Order: sequence, then C-alpha cells, then structure tokens
Amino acid sequence: MYQSKAWTFGLFIVAWLCHSLLLIGAQNPITNPEEVRALRAIKSSLIDPNGNLSDWDRGDPCTSNWTAVFCYTTTLDDGYLHVQRLVLLHMNLSGTLSPELGRLSNLKILDFMWNNISGSIPKEIGSITSLELLLLNGNQLTGPLPEQLGYLPNLDRIQIDQNQISGPLPKSFANLNKTKHFHMNNNLISGQIPPELSRLSSLVHFLLDNNNLSGYLPEEFFKLPNLQILQLDNNNFNGTTIPANYSKMSKLLKLSLRNCSLQGPIPDFSQIPNLLYLDLSSNQLNGTIPLDRFFENITTILLSHNRLTGAIPSNFSVSNLHDLQRLSIANNLLSGTVPSFIWENRALRGMEKLTVLRGNPLCSDSKLAQFCVSQPKDNNNSQSSTNNTSVCPAQACLPPYEYSPTSPVDCFCASPLFVEYRLKSPGFSDFRRYGHMFEKFLTSTLNLFHYQLYVDSFVWEEGPRLGMQLKFFPVYDAENSTHVFNRSEIQRIFDMFTSWEIKNFDIFGPYEIISFSLLGFYKDDGANSPSSGLSKGALAGLVLGTIAGAVTLSAVVILLIMRMHAGNYHSLPRRHHSSTCSIKIAGLKDFTYREMAVATNNFEKSTQVGEGGYGKVYKGILADGTVVAIKRAQEGSLQGVKEFLTEIEFLSRLHHQNLVSLIGYCDEESEQMLVYEFMSNGTLRDHLSVSDIEGTVPGHVSTVVKGTPGYVDPEYILTRKLTDKSDVYSLGVVFLELLTGKLPISHGKNIVREVNVECKSGMIFSAIDGRMGSYPPKCVVKFLNLALKCCENKTDARPSMAEVDRELESIWHMMPDSDIRSASPMVTNSEKVATPPSSSSIVKDSYVSSEISAIELVSGVIPSITPR
Repeated sequence: MYQSKAWTFGLFIVAWLCHSLLLIGAQNPITNPEEVRALRAIKSSLIDPNGNLSDWDRGDPCTSNWTAVFCYTTTLDDGYLHVQRLVLLHMNLSGTLSPELGRLSNLKILDFMWNNISGSIPKEIGSITSLELLLLNGNQLTGPLPEQLGYLPNLDRIQIDQNQISGPLPKSFANLNKTKHFHMNNNLISGQIPPELSRLSSLVHFLLDNNNLSGYLPEEFFKLPNLQILQLDNNNFNGTTIPANYSKMSKLLKLSLRNCSLQGPIPDFSQIPNLLYLDLSSNQLNGTIPLDRFFENITTILLSHNRLTGAIPSNFSVSNLHDLQRLSIANNLLSGTVPSFIWENRALRGMEKLTVLRGNPLCSDSKLAQFCVSQPKDNNNSQSSTNNTSVCPAQACLPPYEYSPTSPVDCFCASPLFVEYRLKSPGFSDFRRYGHMFEKFLTSTLNLFHYQLYVDSFVWEEGPRLGMQLKFFPVYDAENSTHVFNRSEIQRIFDMFTSWEIKNFDIFGPYEIISFSLLGFYKDDGANSPSSGLSKGALAGLVLGTIAGAVTLSAVVILLIMRMHAGNYHSLPRRHHSSTCSIKIAGLKDFTYREMAVATNNFEKSTQVGEGGYGKVYKGILADGTVVAIKRAQEGSLQGVKEFLTEIEFLSRLHHQNLVSLIGYCDEESEQMLVYEFMSNGTLRDHLSVSDIEGTVPGHVSTVVKGTPGYVDPEYILTRKLTDKSDVYSLGVVFLELLTGKLPISHGKNIVREVNVECKSGMIFSAIDGRMGSYPPKCVVKFLNLALKCCENKTDARPSMAEVDRELESIWHMMPDSDIRSASPMVTNSEKVATPPSSSSIVKDSYVSSEISAIELVSGVIPSITPR
C-alpha cells in the first residue's frame, strides 16, 4: 500500500520534471506580435541614413537580436518574449517618434538621446507603466509635455533637455513619486513652476535652467526631503525673492539661480551643511552678504552683478574655506576694506585669478588694483591630452592600437574604447583638483582597474557643464598580444552607462553619455550584439549540467521517500533473501554475484572508488575487458525485489549525453548491484577543487541526520522533517560549488555563508572560480543569485523547483542558439518520453559515487580524489 503510493507519487513528480525539461529543450519563444508590429511602425516613422536599423526587417526582434533592441531573457505570462530596453543612442536618426511606442507595454528604458528627431512627444508613452528611464535629450523635439507622462508610476529619470519643448510643466508631474531626476534644461518651457511638485519625495536633481519660466520660486520646495541640486539659471521670475525657507533644504549641494531677475536679500544658507556651489550672480539682489559662516567644503561662491552693499564679511576667510576655488563678488556696491586674508593667501591658493572684486566702490583703493581688474582667461577651462609616452618609440603602435598612458608597464599598445561623457551640474569650478577622485570613482563603479581609464581631454561648456573625452583601455596581459576588449566586456560597460547603473557622486553631480564609439577592432561589434569569442559554451554546459542535476537531485529525494516507505516491508537480513523475480531487458545484462566478485577481486578495498549512504562503488573489469563502475547496496539500503527490478527497467530507458549508461544489474545472493559505464575523467568534485588546497572531505557519517554536512537543509537538521524545499537547498549548494569550485564545508567555512559575505561586500566576482575564464557577467550574476535564493535559511524564502526550472531556462536562453540547440534532449528509447534520472542515475564525467542528494545518497560521501 505505502510503496504503491510512494511509487505513484514518485512517477508523478518525475513526469512533471521531465515535462519541464521538454519545455526547456523544445520551445522556441518569439517576441509578442503586437510589439513586433510596434517596432516596425517606430522604424517607419524614423529616417535612418546610416542604416543602423536595417536588421529590423528580418527575423524576430528578440531572438534575432535587432540592433538597439534588448529583451527580457524569459517569456512572461503570455508565453511571449517582450522588449525591455530600446537604446538608440547617437545614431543620426531623424523623423518623428511614433505613437506605437505606447504598445511596448513592458519597456523599462526608452533612449533616443543625441539624434535629430523632431515633432512632439507622443502622449502614448504615458501608458508604459513599467517605464523607468525616459531619455529624449539632444534632439529637436517641439510642442508641450504630455500630461500623460505624469502617470508613469515607476519613472526614475526624465531627460528631455536640449530640445525645443514649449508650454508649461504639467501639474500631473506631481504624481511621479519615484522620479529622482528632472533634466529639462535648454528648452522653451514657460509659465509657473507648479508648487505641487513639492510632493516629489524622491526628487534629487531639478534642472530647468535656460527655459522661459516665470512667476515665482515656490516656497513649498523647502519640503523636498532629498533635493540636492536646484538649477534654474536664465529664467525670468519677475523681480520676486528667494524664499527664506530655502535655507532649510538640508541636503542641498548646489543652488544655481544665475540671471533669474530675482531681488531682495540673500537668505542665510549657513544651515545647509553640505552646500558645495552657490551661484546667485546677475540678479538684483540687495542688502549685505549674510555674516553667518559658509561651511568649509564649499568650492564656489558667485555673487557678482547684484546690488549688494556693506563690507566683505570675514567669514570668507580662505583659511576657513579650505576647498574654495572661485569667489566672485564683482559689480556690486561693496565698500570698506578688503580683509587681509584675500591678498595674503591668494598666491598660496592660486586665487588671484579667481577672486574678483571689480566694479565695487572699494576698488577706489589703489592697493586693491590687482583684484579689481578684468578677470583674465581661466586656463583651467580646458585641457587637452597629456599622453606621456615620449619614452616610447614613435609609430610603434599600429592603428587602431595606441599607447596606454597609465598602463602599469611602459609602451603598452592597446585598442581603447572611446566614450564622450559630460557632467551636467558639477559641484566645483576647477576639475584638476578632482581628476584623480573622478578616475577612481568611475573605474571602481565600472569594476575596472584605475589604469584602464584615461581622461584624454576636458572642456567647460555653457551651463557650466564639463565635457570629457574618455578612453578605456583593456587590462594589460603579458601573455596576450591582442590587448583588446572582448564583446562581453564591451557590452557590460555599455550597459552600465546606458542603464544609469553608475550611481551619483555628490561632487560630480549627474552625468550623461554623449556617445559610445566603437572604432577599429570594435567597429563591427555593435554594443547590443551578442558577445562571441567567449566561453559561453562552457556556461551553457554548466546550465545544462545543473538542469540535469536538478532532475537527478529531485529524483533522488523521491526515491528516498519511496525507500523510507518500502523499507519497513522489504528490509530483510542480508544473505537470507534471494531473488524470486527476474526480468529481461534488451541491452541490459543480468550479472551473477560471481561475475561481480571476480570483476572487483572479491570487492577488494583497492577497487573502491567511492562511498555513500546507498552503499559503496567499485571499479571493476568484466570478463570481456570492459571497465565498469559497480554500485553495491549496503544492507540498510536494500529494496524489495519488485521495486529494485522496476527501478532497473526505469533506468534502462534513460539515455542522455550527460548521464552515464546503465549496463546491467545483479540481484542474486541477497545482493543488489547496478553496473554502469565507468567514467575515467573523475568526479565533479575532482574538477572543482583539489583536496590538498580545499581540505579533505568529511570522513564520518552522522547517525542522527542522514546527509552530507554542507548539503543538508538547516531546517531539516532542526525539525527532522523533509520538505520539498530541502531538495532546493541542496541544489543551491551544488550551484555554488559549480560557480566557485569550493567544497560545501572546508576548513570550518560554509560555502553559503562565505559567498553571501562576498556578495554583500560588493565583491561578487571575487567569488567566481578563476578557472572559468571569461564569462558573460550578467549570466553569472543571475545564476549566482538563483543559487543564493535556493540556499535561504527559511524554506518559505526559497523558490520552488518549478521556479528554479524557469530561472535556469531564462539563463539558458541568454546563450547563443548554437549552444542551446546542440543539447540532446533526454528521451527514452521505447517511449520517447523525457524522464529524469532516479537515485542510481549519475551526471556524466563523474564516478557513480558523485551524485549529490538532499538527504540520502550522499550521506558521508568519501570520493577518491586525485590532485590534478
């Protein structure tokens, strides 16, 4: 009764797992047809003189990798693939934006930056509720901002700067509770700034300089809890004042209200502790300069061209303002004397060109002439390449190679990536002091070495904004003469820039990428094309192997349950039971006990290659010279005869390139043995670590909890209850082994805990086994996240096996088609039905003792490991 139910349940689960595998191997998903039609409509509304979108007429957008189209890696609930990102950066496109954009209902990033697109912004974009980045800057767009854009619940960033957008700011924008970045400068936006925008609790950067705004500055803006930059230069606020409560903006880093027709006094900004940049020049501000001190980290104070009176306050002391780079109070009505600190310390701080007093009554004092002349041209305004390679032979690097100026070795020739980059609202006036900090910040964020970045040139532009030409050089490798980036690394860097994964750094403010040029060797490597020339095949094999492992692991636990039920009725003392039932299966041999004893020299210890809870595994040589692996059940693991023979029949139908084949069996003299082909390449463990480095495998077996330490579900250890999530935990540990090459427990360290610590400290890639070579980082990160999710302490936090199955499928579909299609489906000879292996099925390229189970089969595994 119990064994029948267990067997039925086991077959049901096995069939379900097989169905999942069949779906993975057989389905060929396509892009949602509505989105395909939308993309073709989008193309038809554009003019593409360079033919960048020529492949949009061929194949499927997602599976054929259309240029600039990035898709989710797995199907959604409707069974289709969907477009996740549309990145048409700097493609020399013109034409208009199609209303069909609204049909890309799962889009997260819409990027048309730096083209020549005209017309209005389609209101249909407001229906893309998944949209996070709306990037339309650097075009020729006209017309008003659609109200519908104010109903995008997930929008993080809206960039429409450097267009010709007109009309008022919609009040509906007050609904954008998740939006952090409003970049709308350099347009024709007019009217009053809606006070309702003070409800934008996530707002960090508000850039609307160089527009036609009027009315007044909303005093309600002091309620914005996270505002760091308020930049409204060159608007007309009609003689209104700066609200006094703006001094309560405690997180403000930069306030720029230059040429805004403002009047009245300057508020006391001394309550803003981290203010870096203050520009209130070219207004009609009056009264005295506030006497309370500025904080010492301020870099720029620009108060020129106002009607300020009184004396220069002593709180402008250079000794107090250590980071001050520029001070301009020219063309005011300041009188009195100049504090001695200005002229005594100007040479020490290089401020003779940066401290400007001209146009004030105090300049009548001849002693101050040097401060009252017209400000000379600032030579810090730009800087061209300072490639210091004069010690290298001229013309030694053949194009497209060039010398890497910051390489750890002299005269290193490499092919760089060229990126045009711009700081949109920096918090300083002189970049030279922050150049090294910028390089460290950017390279660490991009996970590059410091020497891989070279700032080829920079120039201050109107705004002021800081434009840069950056060069990224590949890692120096003495054994590799090519010195170029592979496609995977190009894709990774491109994705980080265009997905705004480079987080803000206070002093540098928001950034934008102008172009990401692929020249020379990289010319044909479109940034969105699949990475080739990498060991993706190895990663695909890893995923395939883990799918097979998942099936094996699940089947193992199922059969364990079956044995737990059946054992009560069929565990008879050894040597007091003989086979009373036999079967004949084509291709399988029914071995005698004598044949097994002869093959193993009477099961001599030297022939043993492994041991587990099921029993011992021996290397044997049959009479015809065939080398086999013989798995001999120990007394406590014996099944009933009928169940054993049924299992053999079941196993005989399994055929897959990653599973060892069953050759025969022995059911005689109270013995139960399975005979497999012998894999001479060793176990999976052999290939993941070497025992003298990682330590030895535990040599004992727990008598309380059955299972190998490191693989067993922590909750099972506490409750002694086996759940469906126990299997998932053990599978997660196997995943971590595959990624790291480490033992589950080594020298007292647990693999799950160690990998979690490395990931939380931001050292995610340091956890990966260095022998994997190059790999697509996103695939590995996705696989690692799945492994850690499987290993959550709480069972409820772990995914189900079905969810693991789907996630593996998702990663699998990130592989090139050639790798995916080459995998042989697991089918039976007689029924052509995909069937997962049972407790006796082994992953190929490993000894039969190396299967990894949640609870039973690997209990106390002691494989024979030979160091490589």
